[in-house]
Amino acid sequence: MDDLPKRKTTRLKNFDYNNTGAVFLTICTQNRRCILSRIASVGTGVPDGPVNNLHLVGTGVPDGPFVELSQYGKIADKYINQLGNFYEYLSVERYVIMPNHIHIMLFISDGGPSGTPVPTLQNSVVSRFVSTFKRFCNKEYGKNIWQARSYDHVIRNREDHDEHIKYICENPVRWYYDELYSEE
Repeated sequence: MDDLPKRKTTRLKNFDYNNTGAVFLTICTQNRRCILSRIASVGTGVPDGPVNNLHLVGTGVPDGPFVELSQYGKIADKYINQLGNFYEYLSVERYVIMPNHIHIMLFISDGGPSGTPVPTLQNSVVSRFVSTFKRFCNKEYGKNIWQARSYDHVIRNREDHDEHIKYICENPVRWYYDELYSEE
């Protein structure tokens, strides 16, 4: 067993992941399977916002792309929105459910747990959010559809925050150029 490679942490060194602030998350499906949604275009005249279970991207372009959630995507959407009820000190500021991954801007407010300067799987608010989200979804799916690890980025300032919000909003527009793009 000693021959297995050691995993590198993707965490920001010496950062308390329970502090007040924002974290950008990316959660991918196993093998990047495109099972959460599809990116589609609509004709002119379709209003911005949810229409007939279609979640349109706020690009301001009437015939721009929108995200159409699959059954898996609808379940993920439900739990993203419900997790705020379980964690009173967490809120989801913005998110997008792409075909094979989800981007979430998560905000940790005052009153959350503190005193854990070395983030671990057990004590990080972000890790608990991701773990609970995956567990709830998987229970309803009847199987695991998620990649084992997720990616997080601690938001460092207003410019960093605005860039990541823009990235979330524009991700469907840039889907075919995305590094996570896959036909499957």
